[in-house]
Amino acid sequence: MTSPADPQQTQALLRERYGRRGPSRPVLVLAVAVVAVSLGWLAWATWSHATPTVESELLGYAVVDEHAATARVDVALRTGDDPEAAGVRCLVRATSVDHTPVGELSWVPTDGRQEVSIRTERRATSVELVGCTAGDQARPR
Repeated sequence: MTSPADPQQTQALLRERYGRRGPSRPVLVLAVAVVAVSLGWLAWATWSHATPTVESELLGYAVVDEHAATARVDVALRTGDDPEAAGVRCLVRATSVDHTPVGELSWVPTDGRQEVSIRTERRATSVELVGCTAGDQARPR
């Protein structure tokens, strides 16, 4: 087979053999834009879930008597000055030997370590920190 000398004829033969060119420039620009927006949303979602408004940790607990237990909790707030205005609440739960909840306490925490007292309906054997939430943070941490 010989190659034609005319460039237009060459282009026609190439189109006939291989079809049209790839996607046009607007489609490529749209694809890049969609990928960029998706990556931006993924970065924002990762950052917002990695930096919660409030975090908490149970440092220890003690069963005081038949109707009381105490818990030592460390709370880290990133809300500014007023945790109540930000809707911050923490919850601890006391359970008995049969794993039945026998007392709960929900309170507005302050930043740092604190000790809270939980009234129980009968003797508790353990205390768990359910966690702390804020207005913009539904999952306890």
